[in-house]
Amino acid sequence: MPTREEAESFPRGRIDLGFCSDCGFIGNTSFEPLLTRYSADYEESQAFSARFVDFAGNLARDWVYRHGLAGKHVVEIGCGKGEFLVMMAEAGIGSGLGIDPGVDPERIGSSGADRLRWESALFDTSYGPLVADAIVCRHTLEHVPNVKEFLVDIRSAIGDKMDTVLLFELPDTIRVLEEAAFWDVYYEHCSYFSEGSLARLFESCGFEVLDVSLAYDDQYLLLEARPVSASPASRWLADDMARLERGTTQFASGYEAIVAKWRDRLTRIQSRGGKSVIWGASSKGVSFLGLVGDLVEAAVDVNPNKHGTYVAGSGHRIVAPRQLVSIAPELVVVMNPIYLDEIGAEMGQLGVNAEIVAV
Repeated sequence: MPTREEAESFPRGRIDLGFCSDCGFIGNTSFEPLLTRYSADYEESQAFSARFVDFAGNLARDWVYRHGLAGKHVVEIGCGKGEFLVMMAEAGIGSGLGIDPGVDPERIGSSGADRLRWESALFDTSYGPLVADAIVCRHTLEHVPNVKEFLVDIRSAIGDKMDTVLLFELPDTIRVLEEAAFWDVYYEHCSYFSEGSLARLFESCGFEVLDVSLAYDDQYLLLEARPVSASPASRWLADDMARLERGTTQFASGYEAIVAKWRDRLTRIQSRGGKSVIWGASSKGVSFLGLVGDLVEAAVDVNPNKHGTYVAGSGHRIVAPRQLVSIAPELVVVMNPIYLDEIGAEMGQLGVNAEIVAV
Protein backbone atom coordinates (compact mmCIF):
# COMPACT_ATOMS: atom_id res chain seq x y z
CA MET A 1 0.00 0.00 0.00
CA PRO A 2 1.27 3.53 -0.75
CA THR A 3 0.78 4.89 2.80
CA ARG A 4 0.92 3.45 6.31
CA GLU A 5 -2.62 4.64 6.98
CA GLU A 6 -4.01 2.77 3.97
CA ALA A 7 -2.04 -0.32 4.93
CA GLU A 8 -3.28 -0.36 8.52
CA SER A 9 -6.90 0.15 7.46
CA PHE A 10 -6.77 -2.60 4.83
CA PRO A 11 -9.75 -5.04 5.11
CA ARG A 12 -9.28 -8.10 7.28
CA GLY A 13 -11.03 -11.46 7.25
CA ARG A 14 -11.35 -14.49 9.48
CA ILE A 15 -9.56 -17.80 8.87
CA ASP A 16 -11.26 -20.99 10.08
CA LEU A 17 -9.61 -24.01 8.50
CA GLY A 18 -11.90 -26.96 7.86
CA PHE A 19 -10.67 -30.47 7.01
CA CYS A 20 -12.58 -33.04 4.94
CA SER A 21 -11.83 -36.53 6.27
CA ASP A 22 -13.17 -38.09 3.06
CA CYS A 23 -10.96 -36.41 0.43
CA GLY A 24 -8.34 -34.52 2.46
CA PHE A 25 -9.24 -31.03 1.23
CA ILE A 26 -8.57 -28.16 3.63
CA GLY A 27 -10.26 -24.80 3.15
CA ASN A 28 -11.11 -21.58 4.93
CA THR A 29 -14.76 -22.06 5.84
CA SER A 30 -15.10 -18.33 6.65
CA PHE A 31 -13.64 -17.09 3.35
CA GLU A 32 -15.40 -14.11 1.77
CA PRO A 33 -14.27 -13.60 -1.86
CA LEU A 34 -15.29 -9.93 -1.85
CA LEU A 35 -12.56 -9.19 0.71
CA THR A 36 -9.86 -10.11 -1.80
CA ARG A 37 -8.76 -7.74 -4.51
CA TYR A 38 -6.58 -8.78 -7.44
CA SER A 39 -5.39 -6.03 -9.75
CA ALA A 40 -2.21 -4.53 -11.16
CA ASP A 41 -1.52 -3.27 -7.62
CA TYR A 42 -1.19 -6.87 -6.40
CA GLU A 43 2.59 -7.31 -6.40
CA GLU A 44 3.18 -11.08 -6.44
CA SER A 45 6.30 -11.27 -8.62
CA GLN A 46 9.19 -13.44 -7.39
CA ALA A 47 11.30 -12.66 -10.44
CA PHE A 48 13.80 -10.54 -8.48
CA SER A 49 15.33 -13.58 -6.77
CA ALA A 50 18.04 -15.34 -8.76
CA ARG A 51 17.23 -18.57 -6.90
CA PHE A 52 13.57 -18.46 -7.90
CA VAL A 53 14.24 -17.38 -11.49
CA ASP A 54 16.62 -20.32 -11.88
CA PHE A 55 13.95 -22.72 -10.60
CA ALA A 56 11.18 -21.27 -12.76
CA GLY A 57 13.35 -21.19 -15.88
CA ASN A 58 14.36 -24.83 -15.47
CA LEU A 59 10.71 -25.80 -14.92
CA ALA A 60 9.60 -23.95 -18.05
CA ARG A 61 12.26 -25.65 -20.16
CA ASP A 62 11.45 -29.06 -18.66
CA TRP A 63 7.73 -28.76 -19.35
CA VAL A 64 8.30 -27.53 -22.92
CA TYR A 65 10.74 -30.36 -23.64
CA ARG A 66 8.94 -33.30 -21.98
CA HIS A 67 5.48 -32.40 -23.28
CA GLY A 68 6.59 -31.49 -26.80
CA LEU A 69 5.38 -27.89 -26.57
CA ALA A 70 7.93 -26.37 -28.96
CA GLY A 71 5.98 -24.35 -31.51
CA LYS A 72 2.71 -25.07 -29.70
CA HIS A 73 0.09 -22.83 -28.05
CA VAL A 74 -0.02 -22.46 -24.24
CA VAL A 75 -2.64 -20.77 -22.05
CA GLU A 76 -1.59 -19.73 -18.55
CA ILE A 77 -4.42 -19.13 -16.08
CA GLY A 78 -3.28 -16.87 -13.26
CA CYS A 79 -0.12 -15.70 -15.05
CA GLY A 80 0.70 -12.98 -12.50
CA LYS A 81 3.03 -10.46 -14.07
CA GLY A 82 3.69 -12.84 -16.97
CA GLU A 83 7.26 -13.91 -16.26
CA PHE A 84 6.69 -17.66 -16.51
CA LEU A 85 4.85 -17.53 -19.83
CA VAL A 86 7.73 -15.44 -21.16
CA MET A 87 10.13 -18.16 -19.96
CA MET A 88 8.09 -20.74 -21.85
CA ALA A 89 8.25 -18.56 -24.97
CA GLU A 90 12.02 -18.34 -24.58
CA ALA A 91 12.04 -22.14 -24.20
CA GLY A 92 10.31 -22.54 -27.55
CA ILE A 93 6.50 -22.41 -27.39
CA GLY A 94 4.98 -20.92 -30.52
CA SER A 95 2.35 -18.70 -28.89
CA GLY A 96 0.68 -18.08 -25.58
CA LEU A 97 -2.19 -16.37 -23.78
CA GLY A 98 -1.78 -15.15 -20.20
CA ILE A 99 -4.91 -14.50 -18.12
CA ASP A 100 -4.68 -12.58 -14.83
CA PRO A 101 -6.28 -9.42 -13.40
CA GLY A 102 -2.83 -8.32 -12.22
CA VAL A 103 -0.92 -8.74 -15.48
CA ASP A 104 1.06 -5.69 -16.56
CA PRO A 105 2.27 -6.00 -20.19
CA GLU A 106 4.41 -2.86 -19.86
CA ARG A 107 6.67 -4.73 -17.40
CA ILE A 108 7.23 -7.60 -19.82
CA GLY A 109 10.36 -7.39 -21.91
CA SER A 110 11.66 -10.38 -23.87
CA SER A 111 12.50 -11.49 -27.37
CA GLY A 112 9.67 -14.01 -27.07
CA ALA A 113 7.03 -11.62 -25.75
CA ASP A 114 5.80 -10.71 -29.24
CA ARG A 115 4.30 -14.22 -29.50
CA LEU A 116 2.20 -13.72 -26.37
CA ARG A 117 -1.17 -12.11 -25.64
CA TRP A 118 -2.48 -10.92 -22.30
CA GLU A 119 -5.95 -10.66 -20.79
CA SER A 120 -6.36 -8.59 -17.62
CA ALA A 121 -9.18 -10.66 -16.17
CA LEU A 122 -10.14 -13.63 -14.02
CA PHE A 123 -10.63 -16.93 -15.84
CA ASP A 124 -14.23 -18.02 -16.28
CA THR A 125 -16.38 -19.90 -18.77
CA SER A 126 -16.27 -16.99 -21.23
CA TYR A 127 -12.83 -18.23 -22.32
CA GLY A 128 -14.18 -21.54 -23.63
CA PRO A 129 -13.39 -23.33 -25.76
CA LEU A 130 -9.75 -23.32 -24.69
CA VAL A 131 -7.90 -24.48 -27.79
CA ALA A 132 -4.48 -25.04 -26.25
CA ASP A 133 -1.78 -27.67 -26.30
CA ALA A 134 -1.11 -26.97 -22.63
CA ILE A 135 -2.86 -25.15 -19.83
CA VAL A 136 -0.51 -23.86 -17.15
CA CYS A 137 -1.70 -22.72 -13.72
CA ARG A 138 0.92 -21.83 -11.13
CA HIS A 139 0.17 -20.66 -7.59
CA THR A 140 -3.42 -19.86 -8.43
CA LEU A 141 -5.58 -22.84 -7.41
CA GLU A 142 -4.92 -22.13 -3.73
CA HIS A 143 -6.57 -18.70 -4.25
CA VAL A 144 -9.77 -20.26 -5.64
CA PRO A 145 -12.58 -20.97 -3.13
CA ASN A 146 -14.70 -23.20 -5.40
CA VAL A 147 -11.91 -25.42 -6.70
CA LYS A 148 -14.12 -28.12 -8.19
CA GLU A 149 -16.19 -25.60 -10.12
CA PHE A 150 -12.96 -24.01 -11.36
CA LEU A 151 -11.58 -27.31 -12.68
CA VAL A 152 -14.92 -28.38 -14.15
CA ASP A 153 -14.99 -25.08 -16.07
CA ILE A 154 -11.50 -25.78 -17.40
CA ARG A 155 -12.49 -29.33 -18.39
CA SER A 156 -15.59 -28.01 -20.15
CA ALA A 157 -13.56 -25.37 -21.99
CA ILE A 158 -11.11 -28.03 -23.24
CA GLY A 159 -13.94 -30.05 -24.76
CA ASP A 160 -12.80 -32.88 -27.03
CA LYS A 161 -9.17 -31.76 -27.34
CA MET A 162 -7.96 -34.75 -25.34
CA ASP A 163 -4.25 -34.17 -25.99
CA THR A 164 -4.20 -30.93 -23.93
CA VAL A 165 -1.85 -31.28 -20.97
CA LEU A 166 -2.50 -29.49 -17.67
CA LEU A 167 0.53 -28.29 -15.71
CA PHE A 168 -0.23 -27.02 -12.20
CA GLU A 169 2.02 -25.78 -9.40
CA LEU A 170 0.92 -24.87 -5.87
CA PRO A 171 2.11 -25.09 -2.24
CA ASP A 172 2.24 -28.43 -0.44
CA THR A 173 0.19 -28.28 2.76
CA ILE A 174 1.52 -31.28 4.70
CA ARG A 175 4.78 -29.47 5.52
CA VAL A 176 2.81 -26.44 6.73
CA LEU A 177 0.70 -28.60 9.03
CA GLU A 178 3.54 -30.62 10.48
CA GLU A 179 5.69 -27.55 11.18
CA ALA A 180 2.73 -25.45 12.39
CA ALA A 181 4.05 -22.85 9.94
CA PHE A 182 1.49 -20.14 10.61
CA TRP A 183 3.22 -17.76 8.20
CA ASP A 184 2.11 -20.06 5.34
CA VAL A 185 -1.57 -19.59 6.20
CA TYR A 186 -3.08 -16.34 4.97
CA TYR A 187 -6.36 -15.01 3.71
CA GLU A 188 -5.73 -15.12 -0.03
CA HIS A 189 -4.96 -18.83 0.30
CA CYS A 190 -8.42 -20.22 0.90
CA SER A 191 -7.70 -23.75 -0.40
CA TYR A 192 -4.94 -26.12 0.77
CA PHE A 193 -3.80 -29.38 -0.80
CA SER A 194 -1.62 -32.41 -0.30
CA GLU A 195 -0.44 -34.70 -3.10
CA GLY A 196 -3.37 -37.02 -2.52
CA SER A 197 -6.14 -34.45 -2.14
CA LEU A 198 -4.94 -32.60 -5.25
CA ALA A 199 -4.90 -35.77 -7.34
CA ARG A 200 -8.33 -36.81 -6.07
CA LEU A 201 -9.75 -33.40 -7.01
CA PHE A 202 -8.46 -33.64 -10.59
CA GLU A 203 -9.71 -37.21 -10.98
CA SER A 204 -13.19 -36.14 -9.83
CA CYS A 205 -13.27 -33.39 -12.49
CA GLY A 206 -12.57 -35.45 -15.61
CA PHE A 207 -8.78 -35.64 -15.67
CA GLU A 208 -6.23 -38.41 -15.56
CA VAL A 209 -3.37 -37.52 -13.25
CA LEU A 210 -0.08 -38.35 -14.94
CA ASP A 211 2.22 -37.32 -12.11
CA VAL A 212 2.39 -35.43 -8.83
CA SER A 213 5.77 -34.53 -7.38
CA LEU A 214 7.41 -32.19 -4.89
CA ALA A 215 9.77 -29.40 -5.94
CA TYR A 216 11.58 -26.32 -4.63
CA ASP A 217 12.96 -27.90 -1.47
CA ASP A 218 9.71 -29.90 -1.20
CA GLN A 219 7.64 -26.73 -0.77
CA TYR A 220 5.65 -26.96 -4.01
CA LEU A 221 3.45 -29.59 -5.61
CA LEU A 222 3.77 -30.11 -9.37
CA LEU A 223 0.85 -31.85 -11.04
CA GLU A 224 0.58 -33.03 -14.65
CA ALA A 225 -2.74 -34.27 -16.02
CA ARG A 226 -4.76 -34.83 -19.18
CA PRO A 227 -8.53 -34.77 -19.85
CA VAL A 228 -10.33 -38.10 -20.16
CA SER A 229 -13.79 -39.06 -21.32
CA ALA A 230 -14.51 -41.30 -18.32
CA SER A 231 -13.39 -41.10 -14.71
CA PRO A 232 -10.10 -42.97 -14.34
CA ALA A 233 -9.27 -45.47 -11.63
CA SER A 234 -7.62 -43.51 -8.83
CA ARG A 235 -3.92 -43.95 -8.14
CA TRP A 236 -4.09 -41.77 -5.03
CA LEU A 237 -7.00 -43.14 -3.04
CA ALA A 238 -5.85 -42.80 0.57
CA ASP A 239 -2.08 -42.77 0.68
CA ASP A 240 -1.72 -39.55 2.66
CA MET A 241 -5.01 -39.32 4.57
CA ALA A 242 -3.57 -40.59 7.85
CA ARG A 243 -0.70 -38.12 7.58
CA LEU A 244 -3.11 -35.29 6.80
CA GLU A 245 -5.24 -36.11 9.81
CA ARG A 246 -2.16 -36.15 12.08
CA GLY A 247 -0.99 -32.91 10.50
CA THR A 248 -4.21 -31.05 11.23
CA THR A 249 -3.90 -32.08 14.88
CA GLN A 250 -0.24 -31.04 14.96
CA PHE A 251 -1.04 -27.62 13.52
CA ALA A 252 -3.94 -27.00 15.88
CA SER A 253 -1.92 -28.00 18.94
CA GLY A 254 1.39 -26.42 17.88
CA TYR A 255 0.20 -23.09 16.45
CA GLU A 256 0.14 -21.12 19.71
CA ALA A 257 3.50 -22.55 20.83
CA ILE A 258 5.19 -21.47 17.58
CA VAL A 259 3.74 -17.97 17.85
CA ALA A 260 4.86 -17.77 21.50
CA LYS A 261 8.37 -18.92 20.59
CA TRP A 262 8.79 -16.12 18.06
CA ARG A 263 7.26 -13.50 20.33
CA ASP A 264 9.64 -14.50 23.12
CA ARG A 265 12.71 -14.32 20.89
CA LEU A 266 11.78 -10.97 19.36
CA THR A 267 10.78 -9.51 22.74
CA ARG A 268 14.19 -10.32 24.23
CA ILE A 269 15.91 -8.48 21.38
CA GLN A 270 13.61 -5.48 21.65
CA SER A 271 13.98 -5.28 25.45
CA ARG A 272 17.73 -4.81 25.18
CA GLY A 273 17.39 -2.11 22.52
CA GLY A 274 18.01 -4.29 19.50
CA LYS A 275 16.06 -4.32 16.25
CA SER A 276 14.61 -7.19 14.24
CA VAL A 277 13.51 -7.15 10.62
CA ILE A 278 11.96 -9.70 8.32
CA TRP A 279 13.27 -10.40 4.83
CA GLY A 280 10.40 -11.10 2.45
CA ALA A 281 7.49 -8.62 2.35
CA SER A 282 5.15 -11.00 0.59
CA SER A 283 2.44 -13.37 1.74
CA LYS A 284 4.47 -15.14 4.43
CA GLY A 285 5.69 -11.80 5.73
CA VAL A 286 2.18 -10.37 5.90
CA SER A 287 1.03 -13.33 7.98
CA PHE A 288 4.10 -13.29 10.24
CA LEU A 289 3.79 -9.56 10.92
CA GLY A 290 0.09 -9.91 11.62
CA LEU A 291 0.96 -11.85 14.78
CA VAL A 292 4.36 -10.55 15.92
CA GLY A 293 4.70 -7.31 13.96
CA ASP A 294 4.78 -5.09 17.04
CA LEU A 295 8.25 -6.52 17.72
CA VAL A 296 9.61 -6.00 14.18
CA GLU A 297 11.19 -2.81 12.83
CA ALA A 298 10.70 -3.18 9.07
CA ALA A 299 10.24 -5.58 6.15
CA VAL A 300 13.01 -6.04 3.58
CA ASP A 301 12.34 -7.08 0.00
CA VAL A 302 14.43 -7.32 -3.17
CA ASN A 303 11.48 -6.34 -5.38
CA PRO A 304 12.04 -2.64 -6.22
CA ASN A 305 8.33 -2.19 -6.96
CA LYS A 306 7.65 -2.58 -3.22
CA HIS A 307 10.27 -0.19 -1.89
CA GLY A 308 8.78 2.78 -0.08
CA THR A 309 5.39 1.14 0.30
CA TYR A 310 3.77 -0.48 3.35
CA VAL A 311 2.69 -3.99 4.27
CA ALA A 312 -1.09 -4.44 4.16
CA GLY A 313 -2.49 -4.98 7.65
CA SER A 314 0.55 -4.33 9.84
CA GLY A 315 1.65 -1.09 8.16
CA HIS A 316 5.38 -1.91 8.25
CA ARG A 317 7.46 0.00 5.75
CA ILE A 318 9.11 -2.05 3.02
CA VAL A 319 12.76 -1.23 2.52
CA ALA A 320 15.49 -2.17 0.06
CA PRO A 321 18.31 -4.42 1.32
CA ARG A 322 20.78 -1.50 1.30
CA GLN A 323 18.70 0.26 3.96
CA LEU A 324 19.73 -2.39 6.47
CA VAL A 325 23.02 -0.52 6.77
CA SER A 326 21.26 2.37 8.52
CA ILE A 327 18.72 0.21 10.39
CA ALA A 328 21.54 -1.97 11.80
CA PRO A 329 19.31 -4.88 12.87
CA GLU A 330 20.41 -7.48 15.39
CA LEU A 331 18.26 -10.17 13.80
CA VAL A 332 17.07 -10.80 10.23
CA VAL A 333 14.21 -13.32 9.99
CA VAL A 334 14.09 -14.86 6.50
CA MET A 335 10.56 -15.79 5.47
CA ASN A 336 11.66 -18.75 3.35
CA PRO A 337 14.71 -20.87 4.25
CA ILE A 338 15.45 -21.60 0.60
CA TYR A 339 16.76 -18.03 0.26
CA LEU A 340 19.16 -18.12 3.22
CA ASP A 341 22.33 -18.42 1.13
CA GLU A 342 21.20 -15.77 -1.36
CA ILE A 343 20.30 -13.32 1.42
CA GLY A 344 23.42 -14.09 3.45
CA ALA A 345 25.60 -13.30 0.45
CA GLU A 346 23.84 -9.98 -0.15
CA MET A 347 24.15 -8.98 3.50
CA GLY A 348 27.84 -9.81 3.36
CA GLN A 349 28.30 -7.53 0.35
CA LEU A 350 26.49 -4.75 2.22
CA GLY A 351 28.61 -5.25 5.33
CA VAL A 352 25.54 -5.85 7.51
CA ASN A 353 26.53 -7.74 10.63
CA ALA A 354 23.36 -9.42 11.94
CA GLU A 355 22.18 -12.87 12.88
CA ILE A 356 20.20 -14.51 10.08
CA VAL A 357 17.57 -17.13 10.84
CA ALA A 358 14.76 -18.67 8.83
CA VAL A 359 11.22 -19.26 10.00
